[in-house]
Amino acid sequence: MTSRLFSNVSMITLLAMVVCAPAIAQREGPSTIFQDSAHGCSNRTLAGDYGFTIEGTILNADLPLRGLVMQHYDGRGHITQVDHVVFGGYPPPLEWTPGTGTYTVNPDCTGSGVINSPSNPVPLNIHFVIVDHGRKIKQVVDANAVVAVGEKVD
Repeated sequence: MTSRLFSNVSMITLLAMVVCAPAIAQREGPSTIFQDSAHGCSNRTLAGDYGFTIEGTILNADLPLRGLVMQHYDGRGHITQVDHVVFGGYPPPLEWTPGTGTYTVNPDCTGSGVINSPSNPVPLNIHFVIVDHGRKIKQVVDANAVVAVGEKVD
């Protein structure tokens, strides 16, 4: 009797799993490291190296700038980077200037951060959006007219 009851309960459980699994999968959607449809983005969305081009103007000095940045995101809210920024046509004193910072990613794939670098006298506050499933980052630097677009390095 016990084995027959166990067999019936097992069969009902298996049947319930087969019937419910497609509905659960459709509701939850595919999950990836970059963006889970149920949970959105997080600090883990940014992990690895991203190469950026930057362009803009320092407003209070009307000073144009162009540059390149290689940023490393650790997936836990910390950034390390090197940059080569040309201000007003003059190259930087160091070929590649190191920097560090922190970042926070929101569930809607927006975020913000702070970069500290000897190439800038004050910390740079940035805001960004993550696009293309974590393959690209679009940034703007607060307090001036500088934008950056970064792509994940393979």
